[in-house]
Amino acid sequence: MKQQKPPNKNNGLKNAAILSGIAIQMGIIIFLAAQGGKWLDAYLGMESKTFTIIITLLGVAISIYLVLQQLKRIKQ
Repeated sequence: MKQQKPPNKNNGLKNAAILSGIAIQMGIIIFLAAQGGKWLDAYLGMESKTFTIIITLLGVAISIYLVLQQLKRIKQ
């Protein structure tokens, strides 16, 4: 049988700080993915924004995955 931890007063503040960091991390990952896609489109001379779209969506998927992993750690 698992013992429950006593509630910690600083737990809410700690979780708020972690969630703020997660939001910043998501923004940075998506921004860098979009910039990388734009650079790749320009480097290859493509008029369509194919790589920008694909790499940005990949960045969104990666950031969502990382958020879910971090939320699992917070929940434990």
